[in-house]
Amino acid sequence: MSASENEHDTAPTGASPDGLPPLRDVIRTYELAPKKSLGQNFLLDLNLTRKIARAAGPLDGRTVVEIGPGPGGLTRALLLERAARVIAVERDDRAVMALGDVERRYPGRLDVIGADALAIDWPGELHRREITDKAIIAANLPYNIATLLLVGWLETEPWPPWFSAMLLMFQKEVAERIVAAPGTKAYGRLAVIAQWRCAARIVMTLPPQAFTPPPKVSSAIVELVPRETPQPFCSVKTLGRVTAAAFGQRRKMLRQSLKALTPMPELLLAKAGISPEERAERLTVEQFALLASLVDS
Repeated sequence: MSASENEHDTAPTGASPDGLPPLRDVIRTYELAPKKSLGQNFLLDLNLTRKIARAAGPLDGRTVVEIGPGPGGLTRALLLERAARVIAVERDDRAVMALGDVERRYPGRLDVIGADALAIDWPGELHRREITDKAIIAANLPYNIATLLLVGWLETEPWPPWFSAMLLMFQKEVAERIVAAPGTKAYGRLAVIAQWRCAARIVMTLPPQAFTPPPKVSSAIVELVPRETPQPFCSVKTLGRVTAAAFGQRRKMLRQSLKALTPMPELLLAKAGISPEERAERLTVEQFALLASLVDS
């Protein structure tokens, strides 16, 4: 059945747009009270989740990877917005059971994997499922593993990666760190690696009241689109080492902080044309990548 057909856009009177029960009823039926230990904060407004899904689109014919679907608010929205296939990874057995109803509503279009998202080899998983096109990652990430997941995807090798775009929900503070500019307080290792490998921007912010339960902070959705050939070229692992040394002592001049990386940082900085009295937060992404390339040369 084609994902572009609209048979699921018409629902019985009083039901959700996809004919499935309202998400609050799903939570009640499957006793899906959010678990703090799993970083769960659910989005229950299907109008909002459809808006998020559209931000990841157009989804016609596309495979979407979702992490932490919970009761399925974003999952259902992605399917309503005509994703050809959604592969959802969920650790919570209660949510896996609830998502079974969505699987039955959309036969052949939703695959639920009961697993730890940090342990999945995505290129291998997609190959096993005979998916040859690049996927889109769209997720309201569990807050407790959001940064770990992002860094893992950013460090994917080979590059360009197995995904064509990421649309990810973070705590607003983390989102601001991802898109931060040099010279700002939020600028650090995460910004450098994310912006070297991807074009990153915040596309939407959400107040705590949008979630159940409401978190203590606002959230933001970040779009990350991989750069085909990040420049200057360097090893992402070496870039990680350089940024760890530089930002590990961010208040110190680079001639001091980079001693954790090399015994003679002045020579490295001279080759890069960077003042040894400069501080990490003032270097551009390109300058960090240049330093990393010189470390490996």
